[in-house]
Amino acid sequence: MTAPAPVLPELHAPATWHRIDFISDLHLQAGDPATVDTWKHYLTSTPAQAIIILGDLFEVWVGDDAAAAPGFEQDCAGILAKAAERCEIHFMQGNRDFLLGPDFLEASRMRGLADPTVLAFAGSRWLLSHGDALCLDDVSYQQFRQVVRDPVWQSAMLARPLAERRAIARQIREHGNRASTGNPGDYADVDATAARGWLQAAGATTLIHGHTHRPGAHDLPEPEGARASTGPTLRRVVLSDWDMRAKPPRAEVLRLSSAGLERIAIG
Repeated sequence: MTAPAPVLPELHAPATWHRIDFISDLHLQAGDPATVDTWKHYLTSTPAQAIIILGDLFEVWVGDDAAAAPGFEQDCAGILAKAAERCEIHFMQGNRDFLLGPDFLEASRMRGLADPTVLAFAGSRWLLSHGDALCLDDVSYQQFRQVVRDPVWQSAMLARPLAERRAIARQIREHGNRASTGNPGDYADVDATAARGWLQAAGATTLIHGHTHRPGAHDLPEPEGARASTGPTLRRVVLSDWDMRAKPPRAEVLRLSSAGLERIAIG
């Protein structure tokens, strides 16, 4: 399976942006108040002028109408809208919240981002993605992803009653929990060749992504047998997931400034 180089929209950071925070994979849910509280505190204290959420802000999202009535989703919209008064917030769909749409973006005052997007900041280009589209070894997931990202499938899903969608989401999560060991090492990682192709198409040297729950930085060497490149080294930088119930708790921000990238522990 291949991941063809996509059409790449661009986000040009204004001169007022001196610090940009990247976060992903918070998997916010009402049953995990510790992580929600850490997120709320972070939103009120970050010195960044922009926050870019690279997917899976929520554990599950069954449609924007879930936030139409009082409850967890509506509360989150209010928290985000308040934070957006002090910094810009951009959101890219992940594999858990791919149904998050324009109504919630408007209610929360977030700005939607396509996956992937090129960020132009401080004279450099950075490629941003949730990352799941590049995990090519997980063939069954890629087939599932192709189905659920189809607008026809999504329209049919969103036409179902909200209670039915919540029940379907619970069944999917329960099945996933039974099938998973919870160890990120058991899951497919980003395909290095595909990531190189995306970066070359973007004219960027660094891919920033989440999804894999394997925070770190990795060089992307030329494929074996390929002619050695004289250009800069390509690399990918992986965001941390957030889970304040874990031992030890996990919550990190990747902050970009003119000095480069810095990992910052939260909480």
